[in-house]
Amino acid sequence: MEEQLAQLVAANAAGNTAAAETYYYLTIPIMILIHAGFLAYEMGSTRHKNVLTSGVKNILAFAFLVPTFYYFGWFLYWALPNGIDFSVGPAEISGWDYAVAVANPAGAVMGPNLADSATGVFWGAFTLFAATTASIMSGAVIERIRLFGFVILAIVLGAFAWVVGAAWGWHADGWLVTKYGYHDFGAAGVVHMIAGFFALGVLINLGPRIGKYNTDGSSNDLPGHNMPLTLVGLMLIIAGFWGFLMACVIYPGEAWSWSATQFTSIYGTPMNLSALTFNILMGFAGGIIGAWFITRDPFWMMSGALGGIISVAAGLDLYWPPMAFAIGMIGGMVMPYAAKMIEKMGIDDAVGAVTVHGVLGAWGVIAVGIFAAGYPAIQGEGVALTNFMGQLIGVGVMFALGFVPGYVCSLILRVFGLLRVGRAAEIVGLDQVKVPSSAYPEGMPTSAHYRGKH
Repeated sequence: MEEQLAQLVAANAAGNTAAAETYYYLTIPIMILIHAGFLAYEMGSTRHKNVLTSGVKNILAFAFLVPTFYYFGWFLYWALPNGIDFSVGPAEISGWDYAVAVANPAGAVMGPNLADSATGVFWGAFTLFAATTASIMSGAVIERIRLFGFVILAIVLGAFAWVVGAAWGWHADGWLVTKYGYHDFGAAGVVHMIAGFFALGVLINLGPRIGKYNTDGSSNDLPGHNMPLTLVGLMLIIAGFWGFLMACVIYPGEAWSWSATQFTSIYGTPMNLSALTFNILMGFAGGIIGAWFITRDPFWMMSGALGGIISVAAGLDLYWPPMAFAIGMIGGMVMPYAAKMIEKMGIDDAVGAVTVHGVLGAWGVIAVGIFAAGYPAIQGEGVALTNFMGQLIGVGVMFALGFVPGYVCSLILRVFGLLRVGRAAEIVGLDQVKVPSSAYPEGMPTSAHYRGKH
């Protein structure tokens, strides 16, 4: 009888292991839809003379982030939850020792290792988070950035900058969480804010596209060539974010889990897929409706869908669905005004990335402090509680982790002439001088032009 019971327990454990591994494995192709979406969104938002260059930039960002996150990013996530204190980490191994193992391709942690079912797929999900940060920045800088400079910036953002934010605020041992009660379930600050404000730092040094601003300071519309492609791209991004947010949940009963019986957040607090479904859809709808009230513009409506999800992302595990709808709607309504204000400051953000990801990411983090204060930040007794001041401190940290490296790295690249293409190349179009093929060899479709979003 005891032997049969042991066999049953072993079979259940093996089944749970396979289910957990499959769960995270499936988040990866779903998240790849984010990059298919950014590819379409960015190329549609680009004028026809720069279409393929924008596509190449997206593809390379994805490709370079895989090995750089393998060698550097995953190491930093486990080594830096307390800033410079390497004494904490998963299970019974120190953060420093674990990080050293992560950095060793031949080590047990970074396999392949048949005794370890979780690390590879969990690493893969985090790698897709890293690639997402680079794609967020990519759209803002279209039509005038040098490819080499862009790849360097993408690596700095995706393999370093956001990872520090994740170690500090998206890790149960992160000092923002343990000391200040910072809560960011869906990475509104850790991913979106850092990427959005990194892009802002780059844009200041990169400067606007030729023809964007007049001598009197007024701005001109520089519309992309294919609005339908842009809208489809945005919808693909939203579909991909189901995988992104699904990967923010910790599967029960495995080495990475705090519970044998239920899903938890990355902080070990209770969570389930039902709450995720209610609040993603309510934030999605609220963002669209809010943007529609203000603009009636299909570009901003679809951007509002993404903005609504980002607005509720930090508290997806805490909100009552009507609250998620209201928070998403506020984000959708604020978004067009914030974009116009940034444009008036002389910042040429071609796709609104600073607004949608930076500004609304900050709103999402602050919203938790306003509407969901008082919940335990991590599992256990006597732990820090979510609170407005903790969320505000988190906003300041995430802004700095994005803006400062974005500004400094792009300034260095500009000094060495590696940031922006030459004036002649920008005027004729980067596809003509950088890409050995043509986006439209038989001529531009007559329906391809559209009125811009501004």
